Formats: sequence, C-alpha cells, structure tokens
Amino acid sequence: MNASRRFAAVILAAGQGTRMRSDVHKVLHPIAGRAMLLHLLDRIDGLGAERQVVVVGKGREQVEAALAGRSATIALQAEQKGTAHAVQQAADALAGYDGPVIVLYGDTPFVEAATLGTMLERLAAADAPGIVVLGSRPADPAAYGRIITDGGDRIEKMVEFRDADAAERAVTLCNSGMMAAGARDLFGWLAKVGNANAAHEYYLPDVVNIAAAEGRHAVVIEGDPYETAGVNSRAELAHLELEWQRRRREQALEEGATLIDPESVWFAFDTRLGRDVTVEPHVVFGPGVTVADGAVIHAFSHIEGAVIGAGASVGPFARLRPGTRLADKAKIGNFVEVKNAAFGAGAKANHLSYIGDAEVGAAANIGAGTITCNYDGFGKYRTTIGAGAFIGSNSALVAPVTIGDGAIVGAGSVVTKDVAADSLAVARGEQKGFAGWAARFRATKATQKTG
Repeated sequence: MNASRRFAAVILAAGQGTRMRSDVHKVLHPIAGRAMLLHLLDRIDGLGAERQVVVVGKGREQVEAALAGRSATIALQAEQKGTAHAVQQAADALAGYDGPVIVLYGDTPFVEAATLGTMLERLAAADAPGIVVLGSRPADPAAYGRIITDGGDRIEKMVEFRDADAAERAVTLCNSGMMAAGARDLFGWLAKVGNANAAHEYYLPDVVNIAAAEGRHAVVIEGDPYETAGVNSRAELAHLELEWQRRRREQALEEGATLIDPESVWFAFDTRLGRDVTVEPHVVFGPGVTVADGAVIHAFSHIEGAVIGAGASVGPFARLRPGTRLADKAKIGNFVEVKNAAFGAGAKANHLSYIGDAEVGAAANIGAGTITCNYDGFGKYRTTIGAGAFIGSNSALVAPVTIGDGAIVGAGSVVTKDVAADSLAVARGEQKGFAGWAARFRATKATQKTG
C-alpha cells in the first residue's frame, strides 16, 4: 500500500433493518451468494485498509460471527442516534491513528475500490479539502439527501431530503452518505454535530457545514448510482441482485463465454468461466465454481463448489455439489447428482445416478441408476472406481469399496466387497423361470373374483 492510499475504514452496520422483516441482520443478507457486508469488506481489503472498524448495534452477535477470522474491529452503538453518532463509536478503535478515514455503509456493498481510491486522492489534492463526499445521480432520487455545489465539485450545502425545500429537492446530485476525511478533523467535527432536525438525530452530513464554518471546504466525487445503491427492504435487495447479475452476465460474455439465454443464468460472487464455455438456459452457479475452457453446462443444472475441466459436459438437469472435480472431457449427464467426488479424464455418468464421496478413474463408465452408498447413518465412506471400469445400470456400490481398473460390474448388482482389476462382479439373485405360472395365476384370480 503506498502512502497516498493509507486509510482506515469505518463501516456503519448498526441499523436495525426493520423493513427487511427478518431475523437475519440486514448487512448479512446475501447478494450473489455472499453477505453484503463481506462484499464491501472484500473491496476494502483490495485497496489495503490499515484499519477496519465495523459499527454494530442490535444483532451484533451475527455480525461478529460473520467477521470471524477477519481483521475488522467491532464497535458498539448501543443506542441508534443517527449516523454521526454511529461514526463517533469508532473513535476508540482508531485511537492513535491520524490518517484519512473513509466512512462506508454495510448495506451499500458495491462501491468500487477504484472509486474509494479516487476519494483518497482527492482528499490529498493541493487544494486540501477537509472532506470528500461520494455522490451520484440515481434515476429516482427518492428521499436521498441532496448536495448543492458551486457548479464545480465544491460543496456549498448538504441537506437531508426531509429538511430540504422545493428548490433543493429539485437537485439531482444525491448524497450516498459515504465520505472521506482526516481522522483528527472528522472526530473534531463530529463532536459539534447537533440534532436540531426533523428526526432529532445526529446526521453525519452536518460535518460538511461545520467544516465550512471553520474555513475547510468539502468536495464531491460522482460515482455510478450502482455503487451508491443501498438496501433497506427485500425489494431493494432483489433489485440490486438483478443489477449485479446483469453486470456479471455482460462480463462473462465480454470474457469469451457463450450464454444462450443470459437472463436465465445466475452467477455467484466468485464464479469463474473460461474461454469458449457454453452455458445453456436456466443454469444456477452457487459459490466456488470454476469452469475451464470449452466446457458445456447444459440447461437446468445447479452447480456449487465444483471444478469443471476443459471440454467437460454437465447436464441437462445435473446437480454438482461441493467437492466435485471433473477432469477434462468428463461427462455428467441428465439427472445425475455428484458430491465430493472426482471424475478422471473422459469418465462419465450419463443418466440418473448419485455419485458421492468417490474417486472415478479416467474413462470409467457409470451406468444409469447407479448409486454409491456412502452413508450408514453415522459416517461417510468412499468408493473408488478404477480407470476404464464399467458399472452396469442399477448398481449399488456399498462404501467403503474399490472397483479395480478395467473391472466390470454387472447390471443390478449390490457390491459390498472390493472387485479386482479386469474382473467381472455380479451380485444379484439367480433368475428362475416357472413355465405356465403366470397363466395359472391369472386363472386363479379370475375364479376368486367370480366365485
């Protein structure tokens, strides 16, 4: 991290989120399979924050659990008295720190690291602004606070919507609430914020007017409205998810994947597609999926925690669960579920099978209706299927068990013992025939019915 990018981040996450009507803390609701707060922290990590402070209130236990293993410090806002009051709660965590501070919001997850970097650079510019505010011009300004400028980037006034007059409400430049300022300046100004407003709260934007009264001007950086979009309701969460997905689909297309019906494909935050990957309609990617060049994901497949090799084929109607690894040109067909299993190059399970906790060798062929019986009610056990092995249809492989290279398992077998390489295993009852039995059975039943 270079000197111009030295900064601390204060993330406000103390709001109760009552409009979400949920037992889950607002900032922990996911978009693309990842909590909003974690999306934001990933961006801060990417920029190299020296310190991170997350201000919490009700539901702090949930937030603390979500932050386990991260470097963020928790600060408590025991009473919700407004955004200025919330930022003040980070003072102890930032004791001894004298660099720039960026104030962010846990329910506004998609501000770009590049935008935050621009805010820091503007704060360090030659005209030495006291505060840099991130603004935007959303299509629907709704009840956002307004930013009144001098025609350039210098802020003359910031006003909350409920306190604005008609002329101020007509301004389209809106306050995101995100801002950057030096730590000493920021906490000095926060101490002077009052609550003489419609909500009797301590508003963070008031520091702009307080700084101006001391001869320190504030400036605004305009960002994409997508970066400043916050979530206060289930509807807003859904709309932001839709916009994230739209942008991710465009990215996939630009990077060389083919999406037959882009709007029906759903990505996770970390989905990775190689060149010339084809994704058919109605495919859902959960977290942790990597698809190598030239693979095809057929329609109505659900994939999570899987690595798919080059030229592999999945689906239609396949489910790949976490721990699945498909080597090059492997094939998982329709109505096949795979969990914590590795398929070697060219191995295939084409129809109606469950393969869990298994190793499947290169070029092995698993017939329709095959299952690996990996769970006995207490523990999970592994099945090993050797290279070139052939598993006949409707077979049950009771783990732990090994099928050797090139071995054949006859259809309908229940295999409970290891099968040697290049051998045939058949485990089913002997078929017997009884001539005329069916005709006699029907005649008996007909007599009983008429008797």
